[in-house]
Amino acid sequence: MLSPEKLARINELAKKKKTIGLTMEEAKEQTSLRKEYLDVFRSNMKKTIENVTVIDPEGNDITPDKVKRLKSNKFPN
Repeated sequence: MLSPEKLARINELAKKKKTIGLTMEEAKEQTSLRKEYLDVFRSNMKKTIENVTVIDPEGNDITPDKVKRLKSNKFPN
């Protein structure tokens, strides 16, 4: 999880970019922070998807095969 300070800084830089613009250093910082945010987001989303099981109304497991393979590779028997 990204720290609250970094999230606040991302928002601060976005607001500044819309109003008065960013210096070259601030633009580089914004790019770096956004990359870090996206890496954390993607990692969390992958973990969430790997732990999903889809059940239809009849009670059958209809989890996509790709997700099942990810689970089996993550938790070998």
